[in-house]
Amino acid sequence: MNPSKNFIATKALLLIAFCLSCSFAMAAQVAGTVTQLSGPLLAKKASGAVKILSLKSEVESGDTLVTEKNTYAMVKFIDNSEITLKPASQLTIDNFAFDNAKPDGDSASFNLLKGGMRSVSGLLGKRNKEKFALKTPAATIGIRGTTFIVDYVPGGEEKALASVQAYLNASTAGIGDAAPIAPLQLAQNVPAAGPASGALAPGLYLHVIDGIVHLTNPAGVQSFNAGQFGFVPNFKQPPIIVPQNPGIKFQPPPVFNQSSAPGDTSSKPAKSNSVDCEVR
Repeated sequence: MNPSKNFIATKALLLIAFCLSCSFAMAAQVAGTVTQLSGPLLAKKASGAVKILSLKSEVESGDTLVTEKNTYAMVKFIDNSEITLKPASQLTIDNFAFDNAKPDGDSASFNLLKGGMRSVSGLLGKRNKEKFALKTPAATIGIRGTTFIVDYVPGGEEKALASVQAYLNASTAGIGDAAPIAPLQLAQNVPAAGPASGALAPGLYLHVIDGIVHLTNPAGVQSFNAGQFGFVPNFKQPPIIVPQNPGIKFQPPPVFNQSSAPGDTSSKPAKSNSVDCEVR
């Protein structure tokens, strides 16, 4: 064989091997692991593929997690934080990065499209709380090392305003003619779950269990302490504190509450040995 051709072929093989090793390394960089599951859980990948997840399945940045109508699902992230999704929820992991030795690279960005979840802060939330952001169509949530439950009910801006205005009985005119709702009025008239359906009116609902949570949108900023409830109907209305639970329900199976306590710094979740089903 021509020595020059042999040299070129060897370089080509080495380049292919290097690319394959890089692809494998990138694929191995996971954000967290499914640690509890009560029903079907899907992951819509950034590539468009859909995976059916099981216990010990890994999730990555770019995944959109989708729970079925009877599914609770807990994900433990690599910094030992936890997110538990309620049934009929959609959460996108926009970006999650954590290296114990490189705090400057911390990033925890999520997008709750619909449904609800409980969040328990881990190491990232304790050392770089400003790097955590949970976005929703109504407001963005920031933390100070905390545990909270949030529920977002989509329904469109007009529907959200109409629901609040109906409770206020502030005007018989069309929603477009009604005056803006004052935060105090809104706090006194937050739409509660209907007695028949138990469904919440459109908007974002918050319950802070531990620590401090900030809700921010173009209309205002509001901080919430442990034990407080919050509500914001849409991005055009400011977040407000409400005096009692407006109807937030979060009832995962008892085994979910036996997970590691907030602040647990035990070892990272084990890598998955299960086989996931991928649909393209």
